[in-house]
Amino acid sequence: MSGNVIAHKIQEDLKNAVKAQDKMRVSTLRMILSALKNAELEEREELSDEKELAVVASYARRIKESIVEFRKASREDLVMKEQGELAIVLSYLPEQMSDDDIRREASRVIAETGAATPRDMGRVMGEMLKRFKGKVDGAAVNRIVSELLQKARG
Repeated sequence: MSGNVIAHKIQEDLKNAVKAQDKMRVSTLRMILSALKNAELEEREELSDEKELAVVASYARRIKESIVEFRKASREDLVMKEQGELAIVLSYLPEQMSDDDIRREASRVIAETGAATPRDMGRVMGEMLKRFKGKVDGAAVNRIVSELLQKARG
């Protein structure tokens, strides 16, 4: 495994979770390490810290999608399990921005870029994701930027 910060921290935490017999933490950390290892094999080189963050964020996004699907299927038992896993995964990501923070920063980026219509969405999204990489959920940014650009138009 790479000698990068996130992977190293997860490996240390995994050792502690095994000792503590924390089954959920052990299985979740193993899944994250597996995702990191697979990404590393795809890249054919050690992952940068930024790429490690992207892999962990992607894993968190998949768990969030699972939670939505399990809710639709009224499987609260699985929702609870996934929420527990999500809490573990999120602990390895930078603190996520709130919707209010995203709205404030998106308004600033819209003003800076001169965006005025929904056609400018890509420009604003690109800048937001670049500036706040790992700190924002792309779906939340998309929803908020779309709202703001609709209001600007109408």
